[in-house]
Amino acid sequence: MRSAGAALADFCCVLLFVVIGRANHHAGGGGTGLWDTFWPFAAGAAAGMLVTRFWRRPTALLPTGVGVWLGTVVLGMVLRVVAGQGTAFAFILVALAFLGLFQLGWRVVWRWVAPKFTAVDANVRSH
Repeated sequence: MRSAGAALADFCCVLLFVVIGRANHHAGGGGTGLWDTFWPFAAGAAAGMLVTRFWRRPTALLPTGVGVWLGTVVLGMVLRVVAGQGTAFAFILVALAFLGLFQLGWRVVWRWVAPKFTAVDANVRSH
């Protein structure tokens, strides 16, 4: 998987977190409300990608996956505070759990699935 695909996967995890969270809390605001919740975490994910130089090994759990995950949550929460948004302790725990499961989880699945696709592709090409 190329780095653009990995970045898209990580940002989709953040978007899923935001959409589910806003739906569960019946948050209004439409697109603006969605953006207000999304951008701090997206910025955190982008910072985690830069710090870990994720383009070198975008699907690696360490350091890329863990760095992107922690960047998403830690910087995301800091930016939420700066923007005047809430960061209740329970919210931090939910963000750590959800984003950890999804941002690390897709990498685990990819490491398991990707070799199978490579093997299938090699078999197809040999026939």
